[in-house]
Formats: sequence, structure tokens, C-alpha cells
Amino acid sequence: MEESSFLIKEKKIKKEINRLKKIYKDIDPKKFSVAEGLIQESAFMRTTLLELKNDVMENGAIDEMPQGDYSILRESPAVKTYNTMIQRYTTVTEKLLSLLPKDVVVEKDDGFEEFVINKWKLNIH
Repeated sequence: MEESSFLIKEKKIKKEINRLKKIYKDIDPKKFSVAEGLIQESAFMRTTLLELKNDVMENGAIDEMPQGDYSILRESPAVKTYNTMIQRYTTVTEKLLSLLPKDVVVEKDDGFEEFVINKWKLNIH
């Protein structure tokens, strides 16, 4: 039986939560209680942002919307949502980074951005 998209997304979110928890495991327990909620939101947003990016890459940034006898071109709803969410994601990431002690080294790039850029390049050509 094929997994539902909900379960697939849930697994991706849990994987991201675990990745972030490893980074923040050594912070003060009082700060971790704050970080935990931000980690969950960050994981959801990062997973959703990737889905939105894939949608834009597949369907484009412009959407045609029927208006009776004619249609208009508009910004894709996925682009609109992505643009709003990336701002929130950046804010959450900054808050999380501020909870890290100054001497903790942040995990190196996991390849997420490179993957998205390469996938985008492949779809352009």
C-alpha cells in the first residue's frame, strides 16, 4: 500500500526535527524548552518550503486564472505562500541561532540548498 502524502511529509518533518535537536542538544535546558517549539515550526516550514519550491519549479511562478470570458495572469499561489513563509522561516532560524552558545559550531550544510538549486537548474534546461 502506498504511503499517503501526509505520512510522507510527517516523516520528513520528524527527520528535520531530529536533525535540529542534535544541533541544540547541548543548550541550557531552560532555553531548550523555548527551542523545542521553534524546532518543530522550523522543521514544518523547511519541509513545506521545499514542497512549494518544487511546485513552482514544476508549474512556474505565474498562474492563469479564469475570469468569465477571459483569464488573467497572476503570481502563483505557491509563490505567494513561499514568499511569506520564507520570511517566517528566516525569523525562526535567527531565533534558534540566538539560543546557541557562542562556542557551539553549527552543523555544516546538509546539501538541502544545493539539491534545490540543482533540481531547479535541471528543470530550466
